[in-house]
Amino acid sequence: MRSYGFTDTLAAKHYATALRADIRDGLTRTPKSTAPTWFYDARGSELFEQITQLDEYPVWRAELGLFLLHADDIAVRTRARSLVELGSGSSNKTQLILEALGPAGLHYVPIDVSADALHQAGAQLAKDHPGIVIHAVRADFTAPLVLPELPDDGPRLIAFIGSTLSNFRRPARGPFLRGLRDMMRPEDFLLIGADLVKPVPEMLAAYDDGKGVTAAFDKNLLHVLNRELDADFDPDSFDHVAVWNSAEQHIEMRLRSRVEQRVKIRDLDLVVHFERGEEWVTESSAKFSTDALQAELSAAGLRTDQLWADEDAGFALMLTIRSTD
Repeated sequence: MRSYGFTDTLAAKHYATALRADIRDGLTRTPKSTAPTWFYDARGSELFEQITQLDEYPVWRAELGLFLLHADDIAVRTRARSLVELGSGSSNKTQLILEALGPAGLHYVPIDVSADALHQAGAQLAKDHPGIVIHAVRADFTAPLVLPELPDDGPRLIAFIGSTLSNFRRPARGPFLRGLRDMMRPEDFLLIGADLVKPVPEMLAAYDDGKGVTAAFDKNLLHVLNRELDADFDPDSFDHVAVWNSAEQHIEMRLRSRVEQRVKIRDLDLVVHFERGEEWVTESSAKFSTDALQAELSAAGLRTDQLWADEDAGFALMLTIRSTD
């Protein structure tokens, strides 16, 4: 039996096509707004890793702590022999679940848009756990998914952790959650990580730290666009700001133009005008109350089976099943 397989469902130019479409659409609308996907080149990923270790950003440590405390509980409740992870990245925290489930003979399906991340994580997991069967899938998990064939020998656990749900705007969350529900069999489980609402000063500090790491991460978008789309953004002509949008219950990261300026994006044959003080939303990160999120899950046909929360750090793990209603 092969211990590692790989399926690529994305077109060769998927990244370039999606980038061009989002930037053209986002920078010609009012207000300007683009997806957070484009932060993550090699430098952006390095900066995000630094963010996860900042005192102002407790989310990563809080989720890790919940896994350390409750990975065995997850394994006992689910008895899963297949684990599917959306947005798997480095699969670091997932190892705790894999070990609790018992990796010998376990089928693990990591799904991510980065082939490099999938190959690196897969190689390390196969080395650490020789008995595990890995089938990595390069895919955009926001689109309908087709999973590789998995053994029908018990429940499947679908993991969507790391507070990635926060990156979905409210109108998109319902259809996305319903899509996950439709992918589940009656005996399957869905594990979701959720960043909770905290005092506003704490949330703002998490997205505008004193060392300026988050500001560098936000401005890295400009470097990406200069390189990938032959643009001429001047990072020094923008300031990073973080704003709490109470109506939408999310933190917005924005780039604020320090001057009136015109920016050329040559690959799009586009000139973008910025007024002095104009703000461009580069990320919206939703924050939840457990009651509100459970209501959204219920509306999508999912019922909470178990909730584990770190109230001090403001993070929760929700283990859900398909509703029988």
